[in-house]
Amino acid sequence: MKTLDDYMAMPYPMELVEDKEEGGFVVSYPDLPGCITCGETMESALANAKDAKRVWIEAALEDGIEIDEPNSLEKYSGQFKLRIPRSLHKLLAEHSQKEGISMNQYCVYLLSRNDVLYSK
Repeated sequence: MKTLDDYMAMPYPMELVEDKEEGGFVVSYPDLPGCITCGETMESALANAKDAKRVWIEAALEDGIEIDEPNSLEKYSGQFKLRIPRSLHKLLAEHSQKEGISMNQYCVYLLSRNDVLYSK
């Protein structure tokens, strides 16, 4: 049987999303259902995420709840090529510039925001 330290050492992926309405950031662990926290800054949200993960795992161990190991991401490089119309490329570049972030960051934000809507 694995210990708390064993589970804490596992590379559970986390999702970090900016909360534009309330402010701050929300962090969740998709492989640990219901393990979610937030923070006023990205740094505080990430620090809170480590604590939330520990508390979630402790509670699951105490209650005898089965804890899934993290899904492996090794087969995914984090890159893919996408051909888009020039007009869309222009719009994405302009919007990302207005937000003060790179177009890659802006596209990741848009994809993750919409993925959350469709994954429920």
